Amino acid sequence: MPTSSTDETRLVDGKMVIFRSEPMRKLINMVDRVARHDAAVLVCGETGSGKELVGRLIHQQSLRCGKPFVDVNCAAFPEHLVESELFGYEKGAFSGAEATKKGLFEIADQGTLFLDEIGELDGKVQAKLLRVLDGVPYYRLGGNHKVLVNVRVVAATNRNLKEEVQQGKFRSDLYHRLAQFELHVPALRERPADILPIAHFFLEQYCPGAALSRDAAEALEQYQWPGNVRELKNVLLRATVSSETGTAEIRASHLPGIIFGTPVISPVRAGTPNSLEEVEKQMILQATSANAGSQARAAQQLGISVRTLRRKLEKYKAQDSIQGEALGKLSSYQQRYFRVAVEMMVTLTCADQQIEAMTVDISSGGLALRSPVPLAHDSVIEASFTLPGCSESMIAKARLAWMAQDGLAGFTFIDVHPAFQRQLHQWLNEKARAEGWTQTTPVG
Repeated sequence: MPTSSTDETRLVDGKMVIFRSEPMRKLINMVDRVARHDAAVLVCGETGSGKELVGRLIHQQSLRCGKPFVDVNCAAFPEHLVESELFGYEKGAFSGAEATKKGLFEIADQGTLFLDEIGELDGKVQAKLLRVLDGVPYYRLGGNHKVLVNVRVVAATNRNLKEEVQQGKFRSDLYHRLAQFELHVPALRERPADILPIAHFFLEQYCPGAALSRDAAEALEQYQWPGNVRELKNVLLRATVSSETGTAEIRASHLPGIIFGTPVISPVRAGTPNSLEEVEKQMILQATSANAGSQARAAQQLGISVRTLRRKLEKYKAQDSIQGEALGKLSSYQQRYFRVAVEMMVTLTCADQQIEAMTVDISSGGLALRSPVPLAHDSVIEASFTLPGCSESMIAKARLAWMAQDGLAGFTFIDVHPAFQRQLHQWLNEKARAEGWTQTTPVG
């Protein structure tokens, strides 16, 4: 899918920066302003959020753009080698130093040195780095001739350096020298408007012409992305590999299960009364249901106390009683085993054998069907079927639990992709509501 007319792009050393959100628009404008100066810059942000691309963009927009851009990960070098890598060494300075070697500062002379994970530097190197930033000539390791360089330093960190300064883990004077300008790269979850444009860009790279299904797009937008853009890139790469050869659509079932590991929040229309309260209610009820009614586990998953969870559940229970009684109520346990009578064709694959059968009923835990052939006890099969009213076929592994003489057989699901679990759960909920049932607020 091509980028939208509302998307903005920047080409940075052959890499495309795509953004639609207001936070990223503001950040890029700040980068353009900072790049005109020659002061040091500290770029803060979570791992995978794009700090290096910001550093490269600063260099590209600066007057040093025609000079070297040297990037180094301070955490990648063993502690005893960091100083020699940054400042170089003379021949014979230590065992194995068979020739003089320029340091990264010399290589970046007149250009920009990007120091990633700056918080990993030990105190000795921090002191020497401060002197170099102040324009003081330095010695190579084992040398007796001073080296003077003109380098702009852009540093990056995923740590809170202000806290580390207070704890004595990072030099206060170095922090203030590096943070003449300080930029914060927002996490991907803080700019959800950028998720799909970036996803479409990666998808076009890995599988030109492919598109995201609506369910897949919704799942990507709802996920929290702790690994940020780097994680999104890896997810799209895995999805294109796991999808069928030549497929034109990436579906929710092609995404890794971790994408569906958080409570699914139904979209709330902007501007509706108490929309934030409704979102909170859905998260709490879904977390409690997902943990079989256990308030302790639900509270731990949500990151709140059991007392807070219990108070909010009582509040929702009171609200439900005011709104009126439903025709019937299902507990979380009952809803889990709520069965819907339905006839639909299902394809069973067992070893190399395929069997076409007709279902009798289905629940979130399994299904019953009429098998035209006898099956061995504990047989594991792959069941493929399409729920009425749904467009995507479901695939699940199931184990034969029982079989009657008339061919009626019961299967228990043992492996279902989270995307299919969600689809089945929503379908069963719709059927339950259509019958007049509502889910009771868990109290246990």
